[in-house]
Amino acid sequence: MCGIAGIVDFNGRSIERDTLVGANATMRHRGPDDKGVWIHHAEGQSVGLAATRLAILDTGPAGHQPMLAEDGRYAIVFNGLIYNYRDLRDQLAAEGVASVTRCDTEIALWSCIRWGPAALDRFNGMWAMAFYDRKRRTGFLARDRFGIKPLLWAEHDGRLTFASEMRAIRRIGGWPDDLNTSALTHYLRFGYVAHPDTIYASARRLPPATYMPFSPSSVGDPVRYYTPPARAAGSAPVDPAEAAFRMRRALFESVARRRAADVPIGAFLSGGLDSSIIVAHLAQLSGERIKTFSVGWAERDAYDETKYARSVARRFDTEHYELKCRSADIVDLLPSMLDHLGEPFFDSSILPTAIVSHFARQHVTVALSGDGGDELFGGYWRYLAHGVFDRYRRLPRWLRTGVIERTISRCGVSKSSAVANRARQFRKLLRNASDDPFRRHIAWSEIIAPEARDLLRCDEHNDPVLDRLLQVTDGMDPADPMNRILAFDTQYSLPCDILHKVDLASMYHSIEVRIPFLDPEVVEAATALPSAMKVNGGDGKAILKDAYRTLLPEEVLSRTKKGFEVPIGEFLRNELREMFMDTVTKPRLDSIGIVEYSAVQRIYNEHLDRRGEHADLLYALLSLCWWRRNQR
Repeated sequence: MCGIAGIVDFNGRSIERDTLVGANATMRHRGPDDKGVWIHHAEGQSVGLAATRLAILDTGPAGHQPMLAEDGRYAIVFNGLIYNYRDLRDQLAAEGVASVTRCDTEIALWSCIRWGPAALDRFNGMWAMAFYDRKRRTGFLARDRFGIKPLLWAEHDGRLTFASEMRAIRRIGGWPDDLNTSALTHYLRFGYVAHPDTIYASARRLPPATYMPFSPSSVGDPVRYYTPPARAAGSAPVDPAEAAFRMRRALFESVARRRAADVPIGAFLSGGLDSSIIVAHLAQLSGERIKTFSVGWAERDAYDETKYARSVARRFDTEHYELKCRSADIVDLLPSMLDHLGEPFFDSSILPTAIVSHFARQHVTVALSGDGGDELFGGYWRYLAHGVFDRYRRLPRWLRTGVIERTISRCGVSKSSAVANRARQFRKLLRNASDDPFRRHIAWSEIIAPEARDLLRCDEHNDPVLDRLLQVTDGMDPADPMNRILAFDTQYSLPCDILHKVDLASMYHSIEVRIPFLDPEVVEAATALPSAMKVNGGDGKAILKDAYRTLLPEEVLSRTKKGFEVPIGEFLRNELREMFMDTVTKPRLDSIGIVEYSAVQRIYNEHLDRRGEHADLLYALLSLCWWRRNQR
């Protein structure tokens, strides 16, 4: 696992070594074990590559990056891991290519030499990389299928720059830092900046499953090399027992592939279904007790799930480590995490993710996690809400509008109590009454409530990023709207929100997180199933529960999904109130240009008085203004 950066100058101008050294310095947390810079100057083109290394395979000097072929013609910088590198090594050996290290980066290098960008479709893993052919003066940037590892790039004045993190590509510089109004609008609607945009108009984020070639003189258009196959309309019925068996086998084999390491390995264990599945298989595959790590609440029992994690740890006899957080721990961590982000980001669960990463790093260098299971198998409330909504609409109109909706409108809303949270969820359910489930899903995914729309000075519906992604999913399983929704989230919100969060929080503490649910075989097995086998009435992840009923504790299978949620709404009413007021100011919002400060004041007062629950939006504004303060 590494941080990578680089420059390709298409005019042959000099590349300063100190610039790349400085970019490496901003990413030292991503690779504390080694660092390197390689610069090649030629007439008409100059190339500089930089990398910091977290040593996982072949941890000695043989894995140093940037890595060059023996003759010096080819160079690569690589962030991630190819789990099937041994198979690829055998394929290369059959073609006369002998590797000299046990490092997957060398296999990536030789694969790109041998097969060019077509090598990417052979990789099973997570990666962001840059490959360069010095003789032809060509190369490409590439990102893994599902966007587990990040890659940012900018092109300006005949110079391409790229890096793993925004702070690194900003350190290289050389491109305008004007704000991206479209990205800002999307951020305030959904809480994150979506590929291919970044918060800056001139910087881009390479989408998942994409490579971008460059020639001796310019950058080419990004090319998508992989799309998860969609279930075709009219597909044959699927036998539930056979599907459960195949899913369990695919996940077992995925976990087996992700055990490759020359350093200690463990697993995050929340006590939820997905992480419990990963722990179960990791324990089956290991010849000794595995290490598991859980973080819970010391003072908020309603949010604490550690009892479920302990139950799974006992079932599989793991060496279990548990940490209980207090509110003060979260509040104390917040400023340093906001400083680390590089771009505004609304998901406050990055804070406990950072805490469990730091906790686990004291014992292991690699951890497996259960991310991706919710998007593939329908684990979130917003998927189950479609069934609730359809049943609600069958009620008599007088009952809906005259009684239920009138009562709900008078209820206080917050996440701090079960009743108030149900009122909050129901208000969200009524945001969009479209007959199209996909349009409803988009509305339910927004963090900005209808009553807060006046916060935006611009047209909030002008979202070209969202329009492009709607087109991408147009052909997905038209006969099964829920499958289209799950495919959309897997390709969109998962990499832009969840995977972005996990990468930032884990690499902040120099720990590599691997995600077995995002193995191509697992994803393709999931997408081949009808949605009724995933979201079955009021039950999400039905196929997973069937597959693991004989392996996992019943209390894990039957429990209501929670997740390690930060009570950020309560913090904004109490512990973070002063920080919010000092950070989200009129001059700062005016410098951003699309947010109306008076509307922010009104929304915050509604939140303080519990007349509205605007926690996600307010935290997004806090993150945005904190970032703006650091940027200027």
